[in-house]
Amino acid sequence: MSTASTGLPTGRYGRSSDERADRKLRVAAVVLGAVLLTLVGYFAYHYIVQTQISAQVITFDSTDTTVKAHLEVHKDAGSDGYCTLRSQAADGTEVGRADFHFTGSATRIDKVVTLRTTARGTTAELLGCHSG
Repeated sequence: MSTASTGLPTGRYGRSSDERADRKLRVAAVVLGAVLLTLVGYFAYHYIVQTQISAQVITFDSTDTTVKAHLEVHKDAGSDGYCTLRSQAADGTEVGRADFHFTGSATRIDKVVTLRTTARGTTAELLGCHSG
């Protein structure tokens, strides 16, 4: 006695509903992955490129109560912001810190700023610049 097969003949009636569902899930996963990758790229690009302010200390001169730092700032036209400078003594202790604000439409600011100190400073260090 033989038993009858309960499945459909292979290749005769097209794909099964499980195969169609698997294909739809794969397509949805690829689309969602592409959207996620695009979003991550977009935010990474804007995080890196939107840095509007860069600066550097060119030279500095110190006395017992002040440090004069020659600061050069590059920024987008019309953006406002500030840079934070600090000075340290020979033993490494911080003897002065201040924010220097700038405004205007110039894209390059070349300025000598004076930082008051509690003792003779041996450094003029730019800690960072921020817009706002």
